[in-house]
Amino acid sequence: MLVLDASGTLVDLNPPARPMMTDRRDSGTARDMVPSWLADAHLRLTDETCVTPEGPPAAGEIGDRFFEAYPSPADGGVAWWLVDGTGRRRAEASLRRARRQAEVRAMVFSTLLSSLNVPRCAEVAARLAAEHLADAALIVLPPVGRRCTVTHALRGEPVVPTSLQLDPRGVPGLVEALQGFPPVPARWIDPAALPEWAVPAGFGGPVGSALVTSLPGHGVSAGALILLRSSPEGTFTQDEEAFARLFAARAGAALSAAHLYSEQSAITTTLMRDLLPPTLESIHGVEYAGRYRAASDHERIGGDFYDVHPGCDASRETFVVLGDVAGKGLEAAVLTGKIRNTLHALLPLASDHEQVLTLLNGALLSSHHTRFATLVLASVRREARQVRLRLTSAGHMPPLIVRADGRVEEAATHGTLVGALPSLTVQSAEEVLAPGETCLLYTDGITEARGGPLGDELFGEDRLRQALVECAGMPGEAIVERVQMLAAQWLRSGGHDDMATLAISAPRTAPPVGAHPSAGGHPGRTD
Repeated sequence: MLVLDASGTLVDLNPPARPMMTDRRDSGTARDMVPSWLADAHLRLTDETCVTPEGPPAAGEIGDRFFEAYPSPADGGVAWWLVDGTGRRRAEASLRRARRQAEVRAMVFSTLLSSLNVPRCAEVAARLAAEHLADAALIVLPPVGRRCTVTHALRGEPVVPTSLQLDPRGVPGLVEALQGFPPVPARWIDPAALPEWAVPAGFGGPVGSALVTSLPGHGVSAGALILLRSSPEGTFTQDEEAFARLFAARAGAALSAAHLYSEQSAITTTLMRDLLPPTLESIHGVEYAGRYRAASDHERIGGDFYDVHPGCDASRETFVVLGDVAGKGLEAAVLTGKIRNTLHALLPLASDHEQVLTLLNGALLSSHHTRFATLVLASVRREARQVRLRLTSAGHMPPLIVRADGRVEEAATHGTLVGALPSLTVQSAEEVLAPGETCLLYTDGITEARGGPLGDELFGEDRLRQALVECAGMPGEAIVERVQMLAAQWLRSGGHDDMATLAISAPRTAPPVGAHPSAGGHPGRTD
């Protein structure tokens, strides 16, 4: 307790207050011994008519302690009762820091995971670190060869990613951080020894304090985080270092996830490139067109496929195949790729459809796959203005021929499916297309599309044939597009199987004068 007279001079104090005021005796007079915040509160109080005015108590520091002061009347003055609130204030400050850190952690985690792009994730991590942890931050990704990607961020400035050829040994602890080892304490790092690349352009003044910590990923380091502060008094405390390591753990997990996603995406893209249907166009004077729709809208591949393998010149047959593997999705697509590769290897035997199918059947029976497939093979060659076809069905729907006069004929070919029985039997059919006529190969995803007014009726072969009657004389590209459109409209929003269509058309135009009887256009890109 301190007793002050009307002028604010210290006139008395109780024993517990004496040690506290002893350190202030050098301040001068008894009036000067009173802390300024308490003197101001006393002056305001003595100007009031009430000794105990309403409002918060006066508060301030005496030495390294924090006190709240409560007045009460005393003989000739005011007695101020001082309550030590240092512990409570420190606890409240610690609680505020913990809440702020929790908010930052939640915000950082959600923000970092919003992107699965590695450069973008590094930019976000650097920006957040500069905003919440230091004046500047650097994200150093693991080196690729002799170069590292370094992302610089200054608080309030745009993030700058760069690719540098650097020596990580120039920054204490960076080599260890890039290898995933625990960080060295910030007090061990000499800020003045940092290399030029480690200080972002525009950093205000010399570096006062630096911290280096690893970005732990999934089993390996995802990089390193460098934090810089400009003020020497702003040295990282032990709590701040712990929070920086926690931030780095979240950032490292996000970067690792983004890197893993990028790798898997690149692998998927590379593998899918060979599984996608080829782009078709005119080959050796014969027009080809195809359309493919996977069973799921978010997928690009499935169990249906088609390929066109041009002959080495216009006098040789072009080998065409359309197939349907049992099932759909990725597993069916894997077997589709195997069938396509096997057929590509059997191209020297393509003139003998039965032998090709027998060899393919044996290859599928000897594999670990338990799925089977249906196929249609076609050998195509242009002769003068006509196109001659040899068609073989292996458990598949026979191709449909759209004649110029509107008739729709079914090719007389049939056979057993591939990959199910030890032996197979097939019967081929010979067909000739006059100018403007088309042979359509299709999978059962078209005819078995379930929809209609009540949503439970198949599109069926009759509707397909009627649609083809209306397509008489149309180019093959228009026919496959028309068939796919009608099937999609029939489905409405219902589920469906993979749907593939391939048209082989005899052009209406005659071959160039003086050309080989079997000559035509140039081969298109089919693989």
